[in-house]
Amino acid sequence: MVRVAAPAWSSGLVLALCALLAAASASVSASALHYVTCGSVVKLLNNQHDVRLHSHDVKYGSGSGQQSVTGVELSDDSNSYWTVRGKPGQVCQRGKPIKCGQLIRLTHVNTGRNLHSHHFVSPLSGNQEVSAFGENGEGDDLDVWIVQCSGTSWKRDDYVRFKHSGTGAFLTITGEQYGHPIRGQREVHGTFSPDVDNYWKVMEGVFIKPSAEPFKHDEL
Repeated sequence: MVRVAAPAWSSGLVLALCALLAAASASVSASALHYVTCGSVVKLLNNQHDVRLHSHDVKYGSGSGQQSVTGVELSDDSNSYWTVRGKPGQVCQRGKPIKCGQLIRLTHVNTGRNLHSHHFVSPLSGNQEVSAFGENGEGDDLDVWIVQCSGTSWKRDDYVRFKHSGTGAFLTITGEQYGHPIRGQREVHGTFSPDVDNYWKVMEGVFIKPSAEPFKHDEL
């Protein structure tokens, strides 16, 4: 049997191709680390007032009577986790970066209700009420928010705004504080001017890679 020697360059070429593929894969993974993705579970910090978006099974005593949404100073409260999802009827692929201008829902992890707004008046400031609504992650079209950010996609270190799709109000905190039974928590409401009070930043959470595996795990 005659053995034909392989060209001397073939093994080197294979190694070079493998190195390029590995580098490309690492680049994709590193890039994914920088974005908020569909399916991620996050806490959102209001930059101006240093409180996290929060909800709990406490209903408003006025307005809609729906589940209240507040801002809390504690960083380790499990009631401040929200899942980033697509709008109703739209596929939001797990691990895919959320684009600037995309329509999303934020679903409260512990109660399964969606961040919601409507034309009811908020109890303290008299602005537009923000509540948590629905059951098991399903509510209605007033659960939809537009992510306003710079660039193409929502970066994890960006300050972003959430504009309510149905009414045009921005998710805002202006400093009003509740008394009993949620003493010290801040009122979350909707206002119609983009300003420093409606900037939010992602903090602790579980962030989903395009492979649908979590790549960051803080506290949860």
